[in-house]
Amino acid sequence: MGRSRYKIYEEHYPYFITSTFNDQLSLFADQEVAKIVLNSLRFLQEERLITLYAYVFMHDHLHCIMAGNNLSDKLRKFKSYTARTIIDYLTETNRTYYLKRLKNGVNKENSEYKVWQESFHPKQIRTTEMMIQKISYIHFNPVKAGFVNREIEWRYSSARNYEGLDGLVPIRVFDR
Repeated sequence: MGRSRYKIYEEHYPYFITSTFNDQLSLFADQEVAKIVLNSLRFLQEERLITLYAYVFMHDHLHCIMAGNNLSDKLRKFKSYTARTIIDYLTETNRTYYLKRLKNGVNKENSEYKVWQESFHPKQIRTTEMMIQKISYIHFNPVKAGFVNREIEWRYSSARNYEGLDGLVPIRVFDR
């Protein structure tokens, strides 16, 4: 039996991660939702639970490059915590449209809502060339989508960090 290509096997490598909101909802268009996820990433990075090399939030998904021991477990907890916090926020602010849509795809008996799609599609980064390519892909995503003209203009990205400017989350800049 072969290995699944979406599992973390060797933890000493960084991984390219993608997480998408259930029903492809544009939840990152809400600054408070983005803040919840940013604060969670910041916590993981500042507590040295992960090493974050790059990130971008698009309207309905995020991409990150990160490394860390027990990365699968940390990502599971990250998604669980952010999901609960996002649901609390949406409930408190009476965002019934989003709450109804997040009921789609619920498959666990003890869950009322499903915020994130299953998995985080980890792809192991084994070479410098692949790392550079994935960082470029992450930073160019908002330009390709037509949201901005230049990578550093997108607020929810580590592109600013790579230009020596302050970003929203501290990262470890990858030195070639």
